Amino acid sequence: MSKANILHQDTVALDEQTGALIIIDQTLLPGTVKLLSLTELAEIREAIYLLRVRGAPAIGVAAAIGLYVVMLHSAAKDEAAFREAFAAAKATLAAARPTAVNLCWALERMEKAIKRGGTPNELLARLHDEALRIRDEDVRVCRAIGENGLTLLKDGDGVLTHCNAGQLATVRYGTALAPIHVGVEKGYHFKLFTDETRPLLQGARLSAYELMADGVDTTVICDNMASQVMKNGWVQAVLVGCDRVAANGDTANKIGTSGVAVLAKHYGVPFYVCAPFSTIDLRVKTGGDIPIEERPGEEVTEMWYQKPMAPQGVKVYNPAFDVTEHELITAFITERGVLYPPFEPGFRKAFGSSEGEEPV
Repeated sequence: MSKANILHQDTVALDEQTGALIIIDQTLLPGTVKLLSLTELAEIREAIYLLRVRGAPAIGVAAAIGLYVVMLHSAAKDEAAFREAFAAAKATLAAARPTAVNLCWALERMEKAIKRGGTPNELLARLHDEALRIRDEDVRVCRAIGENGLTLLKDGDGVLTHCNAGQLATVRYGTALAPIHVGVEKGYHFKLFTDETRPLLQGARLSAYELMADGVDTTVICDNMASQVMKNGWVQAVLVGCDRVAANGDTANKIGTSGVAVLAKHYGVPFYVCAPFSTIDLRVKTGGDIPIEERPGEEVTEMWYQKPMAPQGVKVYNPAFDVTEHELITAFITERGVLYPPFEPGFRKAFGSSEGEEPV
């Protein structure tokens, strides 16, 4: 697949003919674009854990389709055996990444789809339909986020983004980059500054890659350059995604996001979180209750170097996420509109509940 066609390929898909989960292997980008065809539970779990598929919405869709695919190839002959195999596969996938709420949200939706009894074939058909509903909803949600976010931008604006919350983090369009991609369709021109985003470089490798494929004026900056770029007056808005949002608006996103929010507040730049409602977890009261995944230290000291670049035996602290306090967030751009502070009443009103129900 050529670079020019990257936006023409869904990041996550189901191959109906082979009964396989199809993903773009994001660990190989931007140098190589490779589609993986996955059918085994272990390889689907590994793809999520190793970030071959990444981004909260894409993880959720991949988990849903992956769970269907695993059960499609299951040897279960009766309902009891089917449910036992389903429960084991669901638990394995749920443990792959603890912070992104979409993973468990999608798996729980799949479980609800087979709450009613039936034969293995009947249960399988319900899993198939629910997985595709989750996929199609993701596309509609991201398009709506793009349309809503575009109302906050002007043609020619400079925009800073952190990590990758574009099409590669969803099925299509993305969340934080959806307003940019939708804007390009409508003839807008933006200047994007994408933080390199240590330690996995999703900004440099992925955001820059898909933005350039869409013809966007794109500049990669190291994470510690964001302050200077804002001070220069080059940034009119910050757009970031999220992996989980607490009831009060505290938001977990890729490590470094909270620092960008602090800088944006200092320089008077609006800081927008693009959040599908599936990432808002009303069961979690504040950001302090969000589990933060820690990853191997080798990602910092060895991954991008021919030889280790730090002294052997040095300690490494490598959290995958940090939490941006709600006070630093200007607004949430969602598929249901733009929500301003105070966030919790707005979330509950949009959910249609004062009790914190899950989105359906």
